[in-house]
Amino acid sequence: MPIKTKVSLIALSLSFGLSASTMIGASAVAAPAPASASASASASLSSPSEPVVHKAETESEKANALFESIFMENVMASPISQTHLGIKTDYDKWDEMGDDADDAALARDKKHLAQLQTINSSKLDRQTLLSYQLLTQKLEQAIKDDKWRYHSYPVNQMYGGHSQIASFLINQHQIGSVEDAKAYISRLQGVPKRLSQLQTALEVRASKGIIAPKFVFPYVINDSKNIVAGAPFSTSPNSDDSALWSDFKRKVSKLEISDSDKESLLREAKTALINNVKPAYDKLIAYMTKLETKADTRDGAWKFPQGDTYYNNALARTTTTDMSANEIHELGLSEVARIHSEMRAIMKKVNFEGSLAEFFKFMRDDEQFYYANDDKGRQAYLTEATALIDTMSGRLDEVFKVKPKAPMIVKQVEAFREKSAGKAFYSNPSPDGSRPGTYYANLYDMKAMPKYQMEALAYHEGTPGHHMQIAIAQELEAVPKFRKFGGYTAYIEGWGLYSEYFPKEMGMYSDPYSDFGRLAMELWRACRLVVDTGIHAKKWTREESIEYYVTNTPNAKSDAIKMVERHVVMPSQATAYKVGMLKLLALRDKAQQALGDKFDIRDFHTIVLKNGPVPLDVLESEIDLWIEQNS
Repeated sequence: MPIKTKVSLIALSLSFGLSASTMIGASAVAAPAPASASASASASLSSPSEPVVHKAETESEKANALFESIFMENVMASPISQTHLGIKTDYDKWDEMGDDADDAALARDKKHLAQLQTINSSKLDRQTLLSYQLLTQKLEQAIKDDKWRYHSYPVNQMYGGHSQIASFLINQHQIGSVEDAKAYISRLQGVPKRLSQLQTALEVRASKGIIAPKFVFPYVINDSKNIVAGAPFSTSPNSDDSALWSDFKRKVSKLEISDSDKESLLREAKTALINNVKPAYDKLIAYMTKLETKADTRDGAWKFPQGDTYYNNALARTTTTDMSANEIHELGLSEVARIHSEMRAIMKKVNFEGSLAEFFKFMRDDEQFYYANDDKGRQAYLTEATALIDTMSGRLDEVFKVKPKAPMIVKQVEAFREKSAGKAFYSNPSPDGSRPGTYYANLYDMKAMPKYQMEALAYHEGTPGHHMQIAIAQELEAVPKFRKFGGYTAYIEGWGLYSEYFPKEMGMYSDPYSDFGRLAMELWRACRLVVDTGIHAKKWTREESIEYYVTNTPNAKSDAIKMVERHVVMPSQATAYKVGMLKLLALRDKAQQALGDKFDIRDFHTIVLKNGPVPLDVLESEIDLWIEQNS
């Protein structure tokens, strides 16, 4: 089935349809990574309160100065975004949340679009014209999509203000000075306002009939309780430190200040945790417990006001195509059948006698495919995942001419959110190089992390997947910041899935079971096309959707449950992977056919990566130009 494309830009941090004030970290690719940033690095990204006046001699210089001004105005309106980028201007604050914040964001978008319209696009160089077109489209779509500002669940098991507070402070708020520690304490003191605004956002949606399904509430309530469990919230002498208290103590201990100054900071933080953080979370938990009684078991976006229209729009934004829900559903069914056939070939290779369903059961249940569900097993997983990435990193010159400067590490998902978090995700390196890119592996349930999927998962989240693409994008010098730090889900996740595939052509996946794992991962994404559209367009129930995964994949049932629950709270997002991968493979095949012996996969990868994330039709135009120039 051909994939038809059209331009679409997803805002900074991959918001997946959420408004500015309610986008709080939703992504298999995590929000931009923490950055402690030195003063010089921060200065390179920071901006004074008044826009810098640039003396632009050409229309392209004028346009690029405007792109910078627009980007920085949005960043400076968001303390969270500032921290992502290593800017400490508002290091002690949280973003505002709610209708006032959304109205302000909408007003900025309209102002910025009007500013763009003063540019004479006919006088722009090619790269600047592309930036102009992308930013214009982004702003037009943001303005148009404001009608859907309430069509989201501000708290759920995947992301939300309740869990973001802890994950943000732990992973992104770095402490390199007493001032940074004071800012951390101020953010702790600001938790009551933050969670109060979050509750108001929930109340507004509830008044419009938009309430998360029942299954969401135990996750949210449990995660919230976990954040305020342990010392200093508990007076029991045997209590472990809470995640926030442990984090603050660890960071402050590294400061080169006197012990008395450290003790003073610890006292202030402890007071803020007990007097501000705990009561705020108790209030949110009480409200969520009450709201849970009003929730039902309807899962699809069809239940929203104008739900069908909203979902079709979400599909267009996520995939950057105009494929209908039914086309995507049928594409998924076709891909599931093809991958099942390839899996049967592997069954023969390993001399397994039985049906594909029996082979799935064997792969799902046999202990040889799993590490022990203990600390030793978890460490073994992390060690092996790191080794796989290191091996691939040593062979990158075979398939790339450009590589990222930023390093990457593998890390276990933190205990406070591991029960609800996805099985793996990636967090960007900081722009100043102070923090590496991070591949997070969720090792809460080792039966959900089979050895035979390790290789594909490491390539997807790490190298040559998300780390290669995102770190390179951040390091590009010829594109404006809104493109370096923005993104399109179909491009980003399409690259991630493509990066699982092409290492096979390099001789990776030498173990047939590991190759089966690669196919299992691709099969999982094919099933996503079926199930996402099934839930949101065809009114499949949660139980029907879980059963589809269990029947058609070798994954653990726990995987299926988490995936279906992700579909429910993030309509359309999971369709991006396979649509993007298939487009990349189609474009590569097109180039190979046209260029013959002149085709070099290293050059193809350069063309794909050199402009940062772009819509699929823009990527196709770039490949077409490359073919034309080299034919």
